[in-house]
Amino acid sequence: MAARSREARVVAGAFAVAGDRWTYSGDLRFDDAMPVLAAAAAFPLPATGVVEMSGLGHGDSSALAVLVALQRRAQAEGRRPLSFPGISPAMLALARVYGVESVLVA
Repeated sequence: MAARSREARVVAGAFAVAGDRWTYSGDLRFDDAMPVLAAAAAFPLPATGVVEMSGLGHGDSSALAVLVALQRRAQAEGRRPLSFPGISPAMLALARVYGVESVLVA
């Protein structure tokens, strides 16, 4: 039964294109990270560089990994650095622990 429910799993959160910016809503944990990142690859990065994160429910280090990956994508594509307004103080504290705060805060 566990294998069946794992196959039927739905991504808990997602990025959405909202004009010239992205918004995120939902949770972003280990099991969600790869599907969320893969889905984000289908969108051009936001023209303004803004990725609104106030809709993030529960996030862990995997959420940070997704944001760092998006920032690296922006750099690889020659885009402006992304900004992540609305990121929670708890996520910023976690970013400080992992040494990636500067990647998230422009």
